[in-house]
Amino acid sequence: MNEVINTMSMQIPAKSENESFARAVVAAFCVGLNPTIDEISDIKTAISEAVTNCVVHAYQKRQSNDDMITIECQLYADKLEVKISDHGVGIPDIPQAMEPFYTTEPDNERSGMGFTVMQSFMDTISVNNQVGGGTVVTMQKVFTKENKQVSGE
Repeated sequence: MNEVINTMSMQIPAKSENESFARAVVAAFCVGLNPTIDEISDIKTAISEAVTNCVVHAYQKRQSNDDMITIECQLYADKLEVKISDHGVGIPDIPQAMEPFYTTEPDNERSGMGFTVMQSFMDTISVNNQVGGGTVVTMQKVFTKENKQVSGE
């Protein structure tokens, strides 16, 4: 079944203090499908990484109220699709950026594991990008069927 059963979108300033809000909102949005604790944890972790990438890299830590992150969610009967987009500097080399341990800030505390973490916690991830025009990260999480209630119980 590929019918969208609910949608949500929001914009938040690209500030590090909004990362926890974003992860909580997306997790709460999909609760109606009765995901497992592990599935919720996976989603929250991936959202944290994607939002942090926008704050740190897209807007290069400017932390301005003018620099926005857009989060769009579509809920299906069996999965969540999340698009996290920015209008920042873009990614010059997506395959390189997705390599484990690659970082543009080797002298700072960055591990270069953002995309690797997103890939390991979500079922699919794609990155669309325009250098100088922003990035869209699209992730999907498929929910297990074992945690769904059967009607008539």
